[in-house]
Amino acid sequence: MHRDRGGGVTGSKAEIESLDRKRINDALDKQLEKSSPSTSRGLSGKKERLSVPSSSAGKQPDLKPAGQTKNNRSDEESETDGGDSDVSGSDGDDTSWISWFCNIRGNEFFCEVDDEYIQDDFNLCGLSSQVPYYDYALDLILDVESSHGDTFTDDQNELVESAAEMLYGLIHARYILTSKGMAAMLEKLKSYDFGRCPRVYCCGQPCLPVGQSDISRSSTVKIFCPECEDVYYPRSKNQGNIDGAYFGTTFPHLFLMTYPHLKPQKASQRYTPRVFGFKIHKP
Repeated sequence: MHRDRGGGVTGSKAEIESLDRKRINDALDKQLEKSSPSTSRGLSGKKERLSVPSSSAGKQPDLKPAGQTKNNRSDEESETDGGDSDVSGSDGDDTSWISWFCNIRGNEFFCEVDDEYIQDDFNLCGLSSQVPYYDYALDLILDVESSHGDTFTDDQNELVESAAEMLYGLIHARYILTSKGMAAMLEKLKSYDFGRCPRVYCCGQPCLPVGQSDISRSSTVKIFCPECEDVYYPRSKNQGNIDGAYFGTTFPHLFLMTYPHLKPQKASQRYTPRVFGFKIHKP
């Protein structure tokens, strides 16, 4: 159910090439003996699934196949940075759900919410009525053993995964309004994770994510430019599909009030349409 958090997308081109190279090396070391069939994982291109109740408390399930060595894993991680992978920066099988989710390609706008914040029921007030499969989704986010003994079908697993993403997004919108959340978003701003303003006269001003509504499924996330004070679509299609409610309408403006030294002077230069060098008359 956590999908494959151990080394990128199962069956990627880079992974298959790494495994093929390992088989050749093993064959040479063992006098042309055939390597173990267990090294050829993921060729079917299917995602691994885990049922929610099957995860153990505080520990991630072992998604690593038999026969995979440490060296082979490091080779895979170095080669899965290409375009064939949806996950970037995966640290291995012990990666938390939150780290895994934030490192998915396209989720660069999200920061990692502290577990302590999520475990405080006060911070989650009202979310149980907005998110289906709330208890299961919360257990999945916190990587704890489900307190419910139900077993799910594949379709139900998909619903719980979607519910976990929705719940995390709504928690994220609240967390980034706290001092810790703003500090985390400040680091992402310094890394230009939110992109730059596409307006020419803003000269590449770093932007901040903003929602046009605080109600989920109303609109997608946009980027706000502090210089021209306008909003734009993100350049990445994956980022542009994120729900705007996961960032809210308040964040960028409260952020600039908290860090006033980051607020640039309002852009004064504007483009002037001309025809043969003459300004166009406006009636």
